[in-house]
Order: sequence, then C-alpha cells, then structure tokens
Amino acid sequence: MHASVIRPSQKSRLLLFNKPYGVLTQFTDQEGRQTLKDFINIPGIYPAGRLDRDSEGLLLLTNNGQLQNLIASPKHKMPKTYWVQVEGIPDSQALDHLRTRIVLNDGPILPAQAEIIVSPDVWRREPPIRERKSIPECWIQLTIKEGRNRQVRRMTAAIGHPTLRLIRCQIGPWAIDDLQPGHWRELEIPASLKDKLNKNRSNRVKWKTSEKHRYWKK
Repeated sequence: MHASVIRPSQKSRLLLFNKPYGVLTQFTDQEGRQTLKDFINIPGIYPAGRLDRDSEGLLLLTNNGQLQNLIASPKHKMPKTYWVQVEGIPDSQALDHLRTRIVLNDGPILPAQAEIIVSPDVWRREPPIRERKSIPECWIQLTIKEGRNRQVRRMTAAIGHPTLRLIRCQIGPWAIDDLQPGHWRELEIPASLKDKLNKNRSNRVKWKTSEKHRYWKK
C-alpha cells in the first residue's frame, strides 16, 4: 500500500532588501564579515541571485525555490538595471561598445542598454569611493539580461572606464525607490509570476513511499 507524503503548505514570500556596501550575499561567514543575517532574521529565506560584496542595492529574497529560479536563472533573462559611477566620461563610441560590442574573456555579452545619467540621489557610501581630482567621473545607467561574475565591472573596464561605485536599482518590475541601505520590505508576488508558479505546481511530481522503497511518481 502506497501513501503520499503530505508536506505542510507554506506561504510564498518575497522580500526586497537594499544591501549595503561590504555585506556578503549569504547568511553565514566563517571570517566574521557582515552577512544578510545581520539585517534579516527570517528562517527559510534565501537570495534570488547574487550581488558582490563591494556592490550595493537591490537584492530579492524568497522562500520559494521556483520563484527564486524565475528571478535568478539566466534562461529567464530578467533585466537588471544598475547605476554605475565610472572613472572618466565615456564618449558615444564607448557607450555603443557597451550596448553591442563587448566581448569578455568568457564570450560576447547580450545586447545591453547604456546611457549617461545625472548623478542619482543616493545615500552616502561608507567608506566613500576613492576620488582623484585630476580625473572626472560620471554615472551610467546600465541594463543587462545576464548575471556573469562581476559582469558590469568587467564591461566598464573593457571600454577604459573602471567602475568606482555600483548600485543595482532594479530587477525586472521591482525598483529600489526610497528604501535605505540595510532595510527591507515585503512585496506582493506579481500575478504573472503566480501563474507560472501555479502551473509548475500543477505539473510537479509527487513523492511516494512504500514499506520497501521510495520513488518519484507522476
């Protein structure tokens, strides 16, 4: 006789967090550095994607593995927008390279959106960036659909304008708005993503067990 293992239903949660500079995108660290645990005390919540320790801004977290995959997996190509403070002022040719022609050491990038913007009204970073009075600076708004290791920094370095400060301001439909560093708020899951989650749930496999063995059964 077979019996289904019944697992308690759990409400799917989605959090938007403004990650400060110097915080690791994980909940533990053997070296004693700041982690998400210093700001978020919710069991079962995990980041949907990464954000480097020396980068700041929007990070999404969820307790739903399927939702985590929909947000973070490169195959879904959810756009991510960054405010990037760079050394020097890129000309139109450099911006065109960012949009269409960048080839990194792990291959060419997908088309990106890039434009110079007015300095965004953002919080002061601690510690502040290294400034050199002899070299001007500017901000670029850059939107990509990939998530390669340190991709944005490598892109701006490839056009000769190293990144000084990097803030992720938007992922898909979610924007950081006025959320301050170290703070988070809970979000409603968009209906479009709920539909995808419900579809996946209806097609999931069920875990069955018997006295002799366990197996997956559709």
